[in-house]
Amino acid sequence: MKKLCVFCGSADGFSPAYLAMATMLGETMAKNNIALVYGGASIGVMGAIADAVLAHQGVVIGVIPKTLVSYEIAHKNLTELHIVEDMHQRKKLMYDRSDAFLSLPGGMGTLDEMFEILTWSQLKLHTKRCFIYNFQGFYDSLLDYLKHSHKEGFIKTQHLSMLEEIQNEDALQALLASL
Repeated sequence: MKKLCVFCGSADGFSPAYLAMATMLGETMAKNNIALVYGGASIGVMGAIADAVLAHQGVVIGVIPKTLVSYEIAHKNLTELHIVEDMHQRKKLMYDRSDAFLSLPGGMGTLDEMFEILTWSQLKLHTKRCFIYNFQGFYDSLLDYLKHSHKEGFIKTQHLSMLEEIQNEDALQALLASL
């Protein structure tokens, strides 16, 4: 079974489209026999994707630092829930358990996790694929920043291409079918 690590928000966002997208993704992952590795929360986009995978008899592996168990409301019904000491252990265990990475809409934590995995790739610590779902243009500004940083000589071409953009649901479905 392939395992996809999904970085995403523990908030719902203001548009119901974020939770609907996460629910669709979770359902599709379960139907394609792809396990979810994620931050372990029962709320927000995180909770929506986990609930959808579980509702379709899929496998969900959550990893949450003990300081966030009550704050992010750790999901109690996962296939596996790992409570770790800190964020560093969380990211390392999520990395170890995953075959690829996908970033969905989220906040600072989502970006932290995504950029650490990209940095590890840049340093040649792994060769796992990293994707970003630019759902409804959510990441347009971030992707523009990365292109600007490349243009200004701070990101090499080969490093810029480590983050593969998914622009729509069809491309997302194709990615899941190809894992």
